Amino acid sequence: MSTLTTPHIDVHRGGDRMKTRVSWLDSKHSFSFGEHYDPDNTHHGLLLVNNEDIVSPGQGFDTHPHRDMEIVTWVLGGSLVHQDSLGHSGVIYPGLAQRMSAGTGILHSEKNDSWRLDGRAPQHDEPVHFVQMWVVPDDPGLTPGYEQLEIDDELAGGGLVTVASGLPRYRDRTAIAINSSHSALHVARMMSAEPGAEQVIELPDAPYLHFFVARGEVEMEGVGPLYEGDAVRLTRTGGQRVIARRPSEILVWEMHARLGAQ
Repeated sequence: MSTLTTPHIDVHRGGDRMKTRVSWLDSKHSFSFGEHYDPDNTHHGLLLVNNEDIVSPGQGFDTHPHRDMEIVTWVLGGSLVHQDSLGHSGVIYPGLAQRMSAGTGILHSEKNDSWRLDGRAPQHDEPVHFVQMWVVPDDPGLTPGYEQLEIDDELAGGGLVTVASGLPRYRDRTAIAINSSHSALHVARMMSAEPGAEQVIELPDAPYLHFFVARGEVEMEGVGPLYEGDAVRLTRTGGQRVIARRPSEILVWEMHARLGAQ
C-alpha cells in the first residue's frame, strides 16, 4: 500500500454510474463490479465497492461466497435480512451499523425483509434501499466475523458519526470495528431545523476521502452542488465545508492508505 502526494478532487455524477437492472434489483455501481469493468475505475484508496441497491419485496441475493473483504452495509429505507454460514442472522434497517468480515471465507444471503425474520410482524411490500461498501482488510486469511449495532440516537445530532472504523484515533468512538487500520466510515444525517436554515459539517483531513450523497442535496466548498447519487473522490485534501439546506444523508470514507504500489 502507498500514498499519493498530489491534491486532487474528482466529481462523479450519480447518473454516470454503471448499472445492473433485473426484475427484482436496481443496482448502481460507483466502481467496477461484476460484468461492469473499467480498468480506470476499480477503487479509491482502499474502497473497492460502493453499490447503491434497491431490492423488491420477497427478493434478494441468494447464498453466495466472499473472502478477504470487510463489507459494510448501510440501509436507507426498508429492511434487509442477513444470514450467513457462521450462524449469524439479523435484520438491518436505517440507523443500524453492520459489517461482515469475510476473512478466510464466508457464505451469506441478503434479502428484502418482506416477511420479517421472526415471523411475527405483518407482511409488507416496501423495497429495501441500501448502500453496500467493501474495503480491503489489513491482512488476508482473518477469522470471519459479523457485528451490528443500533446508532440511531447518535445520528440524530446531525454531525459526522463514525459508523465503522479500524483507525486507532476512533477506537473509543466508533460504532463497530473493521479489520482495516487505515479506514473509517462516517455518516451524517444533515437535517435543516427550519425553512431557510442550513447545517454545516467539515470533512476530515486524509490522504483519501470518498464522499457519497446517499439522499438529498448538499453543497461542498470548492466543488458546488451535489445531488443524490453523486460522489466526490478527494486525494491529499480535506477540511472542506459541506452545507445542507434540506434533509440529506452523506457517507464519508476516510482512508490513510490505498491499494497498489507506485
